[in-house]
Amino acid sequence: MDRKQFEQLVAEALASIPRRFRDAMKNIAIVVEDEPSREVLAEMEIDPPDSLYGLYQGTPLPERTWGFGNVLPDRITLFQRPIEEDCEDEDEIRAVIGETLIHEVGHYFGLSEEEIEEIEEKYWRGETLTADEDEE
Repeated sequence: MDRKQFEQLVAEALASIPRRFRDAMKNIAIVVEDEPSREVLAEMEIDPPDSLYGLYQGTPLPERTWGFGNVLPDRITLFQRPIEEDCEDEDEIRAVIGETLIHEVGHYFGLSEEEIEEIEEKYWRGETLTADEDEE
């Protein structure tokens, strides 16, 4: 899959996040890179052949104080190559992008790993709100 196709799947996943959460996401960049660097993998304590699908870098919302401002955007990076290598087809790539994005956005909102895993389980069961249902 070329980068443009992959980024389109990322855009679709972003659009599926309920509006109330999308509207609360401020000063954050969503980017796609080929794969995580050796330094990032070492920092995250991930040894080959394992890899990383996504990474949140920034200050989670609940940790920000009144003086927080004038900073570069937080960053969510999705790593295309590991996702593609672990998926069998475009539908699976789409699903993994969605789950990875949910996970990293959860870190942005300051959710615990347990809270994120609960949301991911609902995602795989198809129990999340669609963007249209959340517009009320």
